[in-house]
Amino acid sequence: MLRADIHPDGVAVMRLDQPERRNALSIALRDAISETLEAWAGDDRVRAVTLTAAGSTFCAGFDLKEFAEPDLANTIRDSSHRYHLAVWRFPKPVIAAIDGPALGGGFDLALLCDVRIATTNAVFGHPEIKFGAPPLFTPLQWIVGAGIARELCLTGRRVDAAEAHRIGLVNTVVDAERVEEEAMATARVMLEAPQPALEATKRYLVSSAGVTFDEAFTVEHDRVFDQFLLGEL
Repeated sequence: MLRADIHPDGVAVMRLDQPERRNALSIALRDAISETLEAWAGDDRVRAVTLTAAGSTFCAGFDLKEFAEPDLANTIRDSSHRYHLAVWRFPKPVIAAIDGPALGGGFDLALLCDVRIATTNAVFGHPEIKFGAPPLFTPLQWIVGAGIARELCLTGRRVDAAEAHRIGLVNTVVDAERVEEEAMATARVMLEAPQPALEATKRYLVSSAGVTFDEAFTVEHDRVFDQFLLGEL
């Protein structure tokens, strides 16, 4: 489900490993990501993290089968809250290596990372708007700007790797066989800096926006879930 390894040089690798499910973010997978990052936050062996996925899809988003089970509603919300903040607040650099579609919650996962390296097969989008689920806007607008972010959130259209690079959504586009190597190389360049400097910079990156992620998240995530549970969406 989730494979996690720590290399001797300080780069840890977290791999989504449910290719038969298109690496859908189930409750169990989100909890595994949260637990791993929470443990690595205080682990001196981990200086930076690369995030990748097995198979031809980076991440298809949340596990929609779970949404069909009313008894799981509160668990889904709580697991989702914990997971998003675990990724966003992680105090060390995170580099995403994205091969194939990153859709819905998978798109958000990529956005919450510090650097995104994509293959020519990468595709991004928020199709959940078509099913009545408002997407997260704030992390996307911080990266590509409010105008493009509004259009992508409201239309749900897909963005290929070339456009993603042009609008600044991804930092680099490489061939599929090189994406993980490129992510590791990027992490190792970061590790040329002292760890306290890296972590101080990461704190500034998280806190520098005009509105904090936590404040925006309360509106875009928690309030949306509360309205959904009350049948107001």
